[in-house]
Amino acid sequence: MIHLSVNINKIATIRNARGGNLPDVTQFAIDCQRYGADGITVHPRPDERHITLKDVYSISEHIHTEFNIEGYPDDRYMKIIKEIKPHQATLVPDPPNVLTSDNGWNVEKEMDRLKGIIDQLHENGTRVSIFVNADEKSINDAVKTGTDRIELYTGPFASEFTKDPESAIQNYSKAALIAGQCGLLVNAGHDLNLDNLNFFKENVKPLAEVSIGHALISDALYFGIENTIKRYKNCL
Repeated sequence: MIHLSVNINKIATIRNARGGNLPDVTQFAIDCQRYGADGITVHPRPDERHITLKDVYSISEHIHTEFNIEGYPDDRYMKIIKEIKPHQATLVPDPPNVLTSDNGWNVEKEMDRLKGIIDQLHENGTRVSIFVNADEKSINDAVKTGTDRIELYTGPFASEFTKDPESAIQNYSKAALIAGQCGLLVNAGHDLNLDNLNFFKENVKPLAEVSIGHALISDALYFGIENTIKRYKNCL
C-alpha cells in the first residue's frame, strides 16, 4: 500500500493572508486524517510564511497516523524534531529564502553533515528521509548516510510528463529500483497531481509514500477536500 501524506502548507498560506485563524490549520489536518490521508506533512520555514511553530506543536497533538516534518536541518529544525518526535523527518537542502524545494541534496558533498544529523535523529527515535534527485549516484550516496528513506524530487518528472511520459519516468524507475535493492524505502514528492500520479505509481517500484500539497489543495477548491483525498487515494 502506498501512503498519501497531505502537505497542508497552502492552508496556512490562505490563513496568513488575512490573519486570524480561518481556515483553522490544525482542524484541517485533523479532517484530512479523518478523510483518509495516511499522514500530514508540514514544512515550518523560519519566516513562517505558511506553517508556524505554533501550528507544528498544535498539529502534533492530534495526528495519530503519520506526522512528517520536512525542512532544512538547522538548529531550529533540529530543536523542533527533538521536542515533537514526529514519525518522520524529511531533510531538504533548501536555505531559508527559497520559495519551494527545487533540488535534491548533493549527498556526496554533504555526506559527513548528513550522517551526523541522521545519527542524532535516530537517537531521537525519528525515521529519516532525505530529499534526492533521481540519479544513480545520489541514491548510492544516500545509502551511505544511514537514512531510512529517500524522497525522490519529482519536479523534473512532472515537467516532462506532458511531453513524453515514458522518457520522463525512466530515471525515477531506475532510481527506485536501486534504492529498493539497497534496502531503502522510497518516498516521492513535488508537482505530483491527478494527471500524473497513477502513471508514476505504476512505473516507480518500490514506492512507499507520496507527499502532495500544492496540486491537492488546488484540486480541493473544485472538488472539496474529502473528495479530493479520495481521488488521490484512488490513483494509488
